[in-house]
Amino acid sequence: MKYIIFISIFFLISNCSFNLVDDHHGVYYLEKKEKSVIVNESNVNDILSLFGEPSTKSTFDNDMWIYIERKITNTHFFGKRKLITNNVLVLEIDDKGILAKKDFYDINDMNNLKFDTKRSQSLEKRDFIYNFLSSMRQRINDPLGVRKKKREKGAR
Repeated sequence: MKYIIFISIFFLISNCSFNLVDDHHGVYYLEKKEKSVIVNESNVNDILSLFGEPSTKSTFDNDMWIYIERKITNTHFFGKRKLITNNVLVLEIDDKGILAKKDFYDINDMNNLKFDTKRSQSLEKRDFIYNFLSSMRQRINDPLGVRKKKREKGAR
């Protein structure tokens, strides 16, 4: 019986890891790669070969491509998490496919924004009421959920 307890404790302890776990999302080494693209020289093909597809694309006067790098780690054994890297690269590409402008933001550029609580509370109330009424309208129009099931089958 003692051996079984000893073996069980041994396996439990041997499977524990004291190494910190890092979660990395987005483009690796975004800060280093950002230095290799040059405004008015680099084109879309250069950007795609270096960074890959952007995290977000938007079209205004010029195309805007956004690349993100985010790294989070556990600070100690109990799983408290800490943000280590939070980089954002915004590239503006003109209609000829040439890089027109680039902006790089790192973790130091993050702002702690303070919101007006009076306005925020009223928006929360409006959002709750709007969501509630929208769900009621949906249930009245489709009480059995038949339309939703048809849309899901059509999407496949």
